[in-house]
Amino acid sequence: MQDELLTIGRFARLCRLSIKQLRHYDEMGLLAPLRVDAGSGYRYYAPAQARDALTIALLREMDLPLAVIAQALGAEPEHMAQILRAERDRLAERISRDQARFQVLERLAADGLPGYEVTMNRAPERRLAVVRTVCTPAEIGTCVEECVGRLLPVLGKTGIAWEPPLWGLYPLDLEDRMEIAVGVQTTQGEGSPGLEFEVLPGGLVAETLHAGPYAQLPLAYNALFAAIHERGLRPQAPVREAYLVGPEEAPQEGLMTRLIIPVQESTA
Repeated sequence: MQDELLTIGRFARLCRLSIKQLRHYDEMGLLAPLRVDAGSGYRYYAPAQARDALTIALLREMDLPLAVIAQALGAEPEHMAQILRAERDRLAERISRDQARFQVLERLAADGLPGYEVTMNRAPERRLAVVRTVCTPAEIGTCVEECVGRLLPVLGKTGIAWEPPLWGLYPLDLEDRMEIAVGVQTTQGEGSPGLEFEVLPGGLVAETLHAGPYAQLPLAYNALFAAIHERGLRPQAPVREAYLVGPEEAPQEGLMTRLIIPVQESTA
């Protein structure tokens, strides 16, 4: 039987892997040798195991965790496809985050830290008709579009009069899963199906104006939060974004967004 098997060294060369990798796959329960010599501890593999070894190496090259690879190899084809699609979606989310970071770094490298004028104002109370959703930070752009796509048809169908602009409401901390809302200011619509209502209390706010792509909003938030803390104030949720000029009205460079954060004097 041993003559029909491959030593770990020959098998590693066949699969263009290292002996260390094969030993690690064995320890992880991913790819056990077909036979281990009881006396010497030498590992032997069958040529038919090369496909699994190559698949593991391919998926590792895609940065899939070993635990996920183990699930995929042991799954039926349909379930394996579901596992791989889920990993694809996670990769797409990571790419989206990296693209946004790249744009911010590109602007910082070209122009340095931009200056934003932060002002302290008294905001009036606002009653918003809103739709809500839960998303990750990387999904914010897509989920805002989805919320707008739910909100505007309801407003049009019910004939609710509203005052521009569109508003986005966000928590202070961008958590892995968080609730966001998109709404419009209106005095009408109570009891309309598909809508909730939120009253934003009036009071002291810090605000600034961001011109340009949404991916570069972190630059404006950096300036806004720095100004709040320098003044000894305490930020309050929800963070408000007023979309003064949106994607339907201008290219990315022409977008205009007002960032507003309610504040209270620190009692510390």
